[in-house]
Amino acid sequence: MADVKSDIEIARAAKKRPIQEIGAKLGIATEDLMPYGHDKAKVSADFIARIKDKPNGRLVLVTAINPTPAGEGKTTTTVGLGDGLNRIGKKAVVCIREASLGPCFGVKGGAAGGGYAQVVPMEDMNLHFTGDFHAITSAHNLLSALIDNHIYWGNEQGIDIRRIAWRRVMDMNDRALRQIVASLGGVANGYPRETGFDISVASEVMAILCLSTDLKDLEKRLGDIIIGYRRDKSPVFARDIKADGAMTVLLKDAMQPNLVQTLENNPAFVHGGPFANIAHGCNSVVATTTALKLADYVVTEAGFGADLGAEKFFDIKCRKAGLKPDAAVIVATARAMKMNGGVKKEDLGVENVAAVQKGCANLGRHVQNVKKFGVPVVVGINHFTSDTEAEIKAIQEYVATLGVEAILCKHWAQGSAGIEDLARKVVELAEGGQSQFAPLYPDDMPLFEKIERIAKSIYHAGEVTADKSVRDQLRTWEAQGYGKLPVCMAKTQYSFSTDPGLRGAPEGHVVNVREVRLSAGAGFVVAITGEIMTMPGLPKSPSSERIYLNEMGYIEGLF
Repeated sequence: MADVKSDIEIARAAKKRPIQEIGAKLGIATEDLMPYGHDKAKVSADFIARIKDKPNGRLVLVTAINPTPAGEGKTTTTVGLGDGLNRIGKKAVVCIREASLGPCFGVKGGAAGGGYAQVVPMEDMNLHFTGDFHAITSAHNLLSALIDNHIYWGNEQGIDIRRIAWRRVMDMNDRALRQIVASLGGVANGYPRETGFDISVASEVMAILCLSTDLKDLEKRLGDIIIGYRRDKSPVFARDIKADGAMTVLLKDAMQPNLVQTLENNPAFVHGGPFANIAHGCNSVVATTTALKLADYVVTEAGFGADLGAEKFFDIKCRKAGLKPDAAVIVATARAMKMNGGVKKEDLGVENVAAVQKGCANLGRHVQNVKKFGVPVVVGINHFTSDTEAEIKAIQEYVATLGVEAILCKHWAQGSAGIEDLARKVVELAEGGQSQFAPLYPDDMPLFEKIERIAKSIYHAGEVTADKSVRDQLRTWEAQGYGKLPVCMAKTQYSFSTDPGLRGAPEGHVVNVREVRLSAGAGFVVAITGEIMTMPGLPKSPSSERIYLNEMGYIEGLF
């Protein structure tokens, strides 16, 4: 058997085309690109404004089962499907998120696909890329500095320092900064107070950038950020301390989507990256809407399993941006089905059809959930070399009982040639006019009822609980005019429940909402359940221990 190349070896051997050639495929002129080197560029805001009246192409969402240590390959399938659609004669663009440095140096690794279905330059995308995340971090922390400075110089807005809601951020996993005391050291340093850090991808500024339509909309949303409250509990906004203008300046270039390419030299937009369990987990609205004006098909993904990513894509991103998806792909693997069926990771290489059949309940739940949004579904089985024909057949037979097709995909090993069947099925679904997309709940439903609708309909919970303080807070926000906002559920990605160890398709469990946060600028209410951390920690043996430059100057261990 021939040696199998690693993802990074494959990416390094890619025959990339100059980014101007990739732009030309979409009708983007050289003068409308802002190059960052030879292989990546930002698309100018002027160009995006000029094409806004063009008709839209078709939108395809790639989502997945709940993630397992066995690996599912959602981004790999997203990239592969984009290449596959181009292979069968469709003009297709891939839209994915940027990678956070924290997970890259922690445990998760990079986020550019894998095998022969990757977006390149992979090393750049997983490191500083075009600086978007640094700009978001700087804009967020500018606001933090302005809040403390405003208080130091007399607190004209009457901010109650016990009720400051804005923390600081950095794009790294650092548990030591979760809770800190700031402004120690005497009068010259301000008023000591308890605060903390979140990871940059959990920042409301990240969510705002990803939901804004242009710079004017961005500035308004930044001004709408609630930074804290006065003693009478009235909100203080970022615009009240004149922070919105300077924050917008820092984000001017970051708002413009990044154009790169797949290994097969097809165009890909990589822009934005809100966490999927803390925030809404989708790439930017401006990247997706721009791609829709330039292509027949846009293939995008949503973070983690469909219970988080797809639900938020439909209920938050599509609602806010007026998008109507034409089809959805749910990614699954035989390995993950076995793990959901109770098999340990070290035993996944052994055929176990019974475990596959048992684990298919998780896949089935996701299929039924996506159907609730009126979007036609197909299952993509991401192939591993250890899969057997009997295991693949078991998944296909199970999915057929739900009235859905499951198609084996070999894009990791074969690129676009290995995913033609799925590409053709997606075209059949998307062009068949079957999509009757509608969000799960209406705008005017009370906030707690929205939470209940998601928990009971998508998670199959039996009950939703919350302390009186949480319910009172939701009613207060409704009275202040925030009742029509969608809800962003912060929940573990590993289970339909709030218990990460509960695999399969649990029913009747209790979802406890322990805290709610208002993201007034982004335009949603965050409901926090279980043990969700907005600042992750590093594992005992972080990936950073194995990342280094080799003698040739190449990066090793990043993926």
